[in-house]
Amino acid sequence: MHIIVDAHQDLAHNILSFGRDYTRSVLETRRLEIGTPIPERAGTALLGFPEAQQGNIALIFSTLFAAPKRYKSGAWDVNCYGDTEEAHRLYRTQMDVYRRLVNEHPDEVNLIRNAPDLNVHLAKWQRLEETRPIGLILLMEGADAIRSPEELEEWWALGLRIIGPAWMGTRYSGGWHEPGPLTNEGRELLAAMAEYGFILDLSHMDEEASLEALDRYEGALIASHSNAAALLPNAQTNRHLTDRVIRGIIERDGVIGTVLFNAFLKAGWSQTDGREEISLDHVIAQIDHICQISGDAQHVGIGSDFDGGFGLESVPSGIDTIADLQKLAPLLAERGYTESDIAAILGENFISFLMKNLPVL
Repeated sequence: MHIIVDAHQDLAHNILSFGRDYTRSVLETRRLEIGTPIPERAGTALLGFPEAQQGNIALIFSTLFAAPKRYKSGAWDVNCYGDTEEAHRLYRTQMDVYRRLVNEHPDEVNLIRNAPDLNVHLAKWQRLEETRPIGLILLMEGADAIRSPEELEEWWALGLRIIGPAWMGTRYSGGWHEPGPLTNEGRELLAAMAEYGFILDLSHMDEEASLEALDRYEGALIASHSNAAALLPNAQTNRHLTDRVIRGIIERDGVIGTVLFNAFLKAGWSQTDGREEISLDHVIAQIDHICQISGDAQHVGIGSDFDGGFGLESVPSGIDTIADLQKLAPLLAERGYTESDIAAILGENFISFLMKNLPVL
């Protein structure tokens, strides 16, 4: 099996919001949640470390994420913020979740801060045949928790390495459902991020903000979990990447993670349509679109967004757990992709990117 890197999972948010224990198997989580409101609110679970090991998931970009209160889903949705101070508190709490996870499960979870950490992790991962550890790269989704650019030193010391300025719009950037450019605060944030060496995540940023960031940002950048707008006509959302932004990411030697959420694979899809409406061929089409633009297979990967507000009911038929990402390999081969291309898409592109852009110490 190929090594897989998943560039987007909202682990801490789900641990705090729904009490999910990702050291359990998916089947155990599903069993424990029978008769609870959790599957209705979060979807049927797709993630568990045992299944991640079965599926050769070596690295996960693990998020710090909370929604602004204007998008609160209900009284149960406690991980929402009303102001910057509240955002900071919630995101720090999620940071503590990851630190505790690593401390309590040192044989199962590694925190990756720099290139040497990554080398050690991958060497261990290749050497072991059972209980392979999962490496976590910490990613902030929506930057309202950063009260000022001066705080970046603190976040860097805690292990944060990737920052996405937007989810919906933030005071830094126009975002999903709330279009607009980078703000002056956003421009100051990007300048400070580049000085530290943070990786910029363009996912959720409005096109206007993304294009300015592509011109302005001096550091490395990705789109951790974004699909191509060209394959989603009439989607009526600014959530997807235009070809202009995709070309900009490719020109900057970035990588784009493909999302396996059905509504991001077919415009207008809803759960009432059923999972059978969407197959893994829709995922392959998204991957292929980026490869056709770039002329190679070096700028696309996987950013599943699994358990990110949706579950089993909203992913392509053929996917039951995270382990089933391996099913993409034979489908890519059928499209004419070589073994080296497939290895690059499933994991090596993000690994190579991290090797080049994580700090050396």
